[in-house]
Amino acid sequence: MGLVWNAELYDAKHAFVAQYGADLFEVLAAKPGERVLDVGCGTGDHVALLSARGVAALGVDASPEMIERARAKYPEADLRVADVRSLGFEREFDAVVSNAVLHWVHEADAAAHSIAAALKAGGRFVAELGGAGNVAILVAGVQASRAHFGLPPARSPWYFPTVAQYAAVLERAGLEVREALLFDRPTKLEGDDGIATWVRMFGHGLLADVADADALLADASRRLAPQLHRDGHWFADYRRLRIVAVKPPSP
Repeated sequence: MGLVWNAELYDAKHAFVAQYGADLFEVLAAKPGERVLDVGCGTGDHVALLSARGVAALGVDASPEMIERARAKYPEADLRVADVRSLGFEREFDAVVSNAVLHWVHEADAAAHSIAAALKAGGRFVAELGGAGNVAILVAGVQASRAHFGLPPARSPWYFPTVAQYAAVLERAGLEVREALLFDRPTKLEGDDGIATWVRMFGHGLLADVADADALLADASRRLAPQLHRDGHWFADYRRLRIVAVKPPSP
């Protein structure tokens, strides 16, 4: 995926990613002794949560910076650098879980086949990612500011599928989709400069060829305030896609 992450900023200003993902792990309902793979484990919070419940959890992330931070926080955890498109596991896990990661992977079919290969027969895949329409208002505001500064539209770095699109991806990988839900989740951002902080962390591609990022982000914040600032806080217009799928037993 080629991204360089600021893991300390992620923990300091964007802890909501792990916090909002907590209920996904209730859907996962991993049992003590099960072997679970957390794909895109970030700074390791969910791997630690699973391990504390007696689950044999392995966390992988494509970012060496994230894994370094995770190992510093949880030295006893099993944490490795790995790319979801080529995990290299074969029928090893009772479950694979992924929170707020797969919308970064445009090669969705490669990721789905890699995940399916990692699952044992009967194993389950539980995931949440940005769905169709995710941060549409926020991104439109930044693109309008780019136009104001005489810049062309930035290319989106994300893959935000519809329910039908992602179900088809999983079915091509041999997984059976049991649940699929697309829902709005307005998400409060940290600080008075919430939009700027979010873009710098998650949407830095929107700043391509920008000479003065501070000025552009200040302009975008002014544009977005009527829609995304309320009760003294900034909110991102998140739309999440939640998936539960199963790898059918071999015939």
